[in-house]
Amino acid sequence: MRKHLGTILKIGITLLALLYVSTQVEFADIGQRLLQAKWGWVLVGFLLVNSSLVVRAYRWLLLLRGIGAPMKFGRLVSLYFAANFFNSVLPSGFSGDVVRAVEAAQDVPAQTAAGTVIVDRATGLLALFMIGLAALPFRPDNFPQDLFWQTTAVCLIGLIGGFAVLEGRLVHFFGRWVPTRLQPVWAKVAGVITAVQACGWTAVWQALGISIIFNLMQIGWFAAAGLALGYQVPFSHYFLVIPFLSLAILLPSVGGLGIREGLAPLLFASAGLSDTQAVALTLLVFAIERLSGFLGAPIYIVDTLRRGRNQAKSTKNS
Repeated sequence: MRKHLGTILKIGITLLALLYVSTQVEFADIGQRLLQAKWGWVLVGFLLVNSSLVVRAYRWLLLLRGIGAPMKFGRLVSLYFAANFFNSVLPSGFSGDVVRAVEAAQDVPAQTAAGTVIVDRATGLLALFMIGLAALPFRPDNFPQDLFWQTTAVCLIGLIGGFAVLEGRLVHFFGRWVPTRLQPVWAKVAGVITAVQACGWTAVWQALGISIIFNLMQIGWFAAAGLALGYQVPFSHYFLVIPFLSLAILLPSVGGLGIREGLAPLLFASAGLSDTQAVALTLLVFAIERLSGFLGAPIYIVDTLRRGRNQAKSTKNS
């Protein structure tokens, strides 16, 4: 029971969040809007989500090269699609990261696999915070002042915290006060942090560049979802709100479901969307992201079978 407590908590928070949202909007109205979505734009969003997996796999490749442990690009693409599948079917936005680290550990040392996965995720968030800060000067006149300061604070704190983790010395400094009984656990954490540092700043900056491209694609599939629903939201507005909506995945929930829907009315009010329209947008994005995940299942199965055959041949030949 205890090992399932985290999953139960995430499902419970998601249900409570959706229950709250249901008191603010009519889900029947939202369902009708989703059924009337323009499928051409939905397809654009679907293609952008899946194309971004290839872009992110290349980012991971750069980090592995930086640490001196390159893997085949095709293998990394396969693992990213597999990770997207597990993110779609399991109640966590980080299930896929665990799968990537475990699978990559078959080809590189486990700490290297875990370290590069952490840096891969971190550079994506850092680039998102950079985009959010860069977009603030271009916010619309009716953008809420409180939301402006909240966006600024979230992005700045995220950038400072992210770079502190990547740099590593501050983390090791606080490690001196870890209680003795937790030292075995900390030793594993320290090993991963060392692997994070080993990527090198050249690889990290390259990964940040790729992350900016990925986040522009993410903004693109949100915008595509908005166009599918017939909204005329300024593209610049997505730059301001996507950092908040993306951070929802870090909170205990089923892939941010419910959390994003609770935030959407506030975030899109200054773009002229009603509460119902805003919630419909985030639910459509959630559906596009989840549907795209199912492409990962056959790719993962085929890759696993192929690797099994190759290992069998190697064993037979040896």
